[in-house]
Amino acid sequence: MLWDTHMHTHFSVDSEADTLEMIEASMDAGLGGICFTDHLDLEKTQTAPALFPLDLPAYFKEMEGFCRQFDGRLPIRIGVEIGLQPYLEGLLPKIIREYPFDFVIGSSHWVNGEDPYYPEYFVGKIEDEAYREYFESILENLALFDCFDVYGHLDYIVRYGPNTNRYYSYEKFADVIDEILQILIQRGKGIEINTGGFKYGLGHPNPTEAIIRRYREMGGEIITIGADAHKPEHVAFDFGKVTGILKDAGFRYFTVFSGRKPSFYPL
Repeated sequence: MLWDTHMHTHFSVDSEADTLEMIEASMDAGLGGICFTDHLDLEKTQTAPALFPLDLPAYFKEMEGFCRQFDGRLPIRIGVEIGLQPYLEGLLPKIIREYPFDFVIGSSHWVNGEDPYYPEYFVGKIEDEAYREYFESILENLALFDCFDVYGHLDYIVRYGPNTNRYYSYEKFADVIDEILQILIQRGKGIEINTGGFKYGLGHPNPTEAIIRRYREMGGEIITIGADAHKPEHVAFDFGKVTGILKDAGFRYFTVFSGRKPSFYPL
């Protein structure tokens, strides 16, 4: 009875998913519960920061309605995935304080004003240098932000590199990744196992099994599970692999947040 606590609906600019269909897919998958985490990302334009159109009042109105509708059938939590960028240091914490989120994922989707989703990000860069730049940008974000519970898909960038993860490994970047993990653990923050990596054909979750294992070795205890679904058919994607990966890494439980407080569920 795993929970999928990273999923998107039509409230995210990169999804057209109907919320009810996502809930029905979750029930069909036999999940123990879910948390919606639509994108609150800010895009730096040439003239000014522009808020991605996540209508938070409408978001909470719709999600709270479904929480009531499915009470007793499927536990539903209301979360958000915030895109961390240094120039948003004063804005994001204020937004998070204003709304009663159950769960906040902090993610890096932009690196120094560029989006690695687009091939242009990698032009003129050695792939390993681009990956290192990404991890170093996470350290920069960690120095500025504390308004999240879990850092999302820690090696997200390898989904989009010229060779994806063919030549990538935790060991290549162990120095900076260990520093990231140490900071997260010291602050009581978690990571997630994001099965979107399997959907993207990487053969591994994001982050990789080695990073998940290293987080646990260093004393990390908080780990959430998410498929990063943007469509109903991707809810709980490859969740059959999750329990084995987490147990192999030394976990005997996974984490679910409610009211920004973690609870631990046995695997």
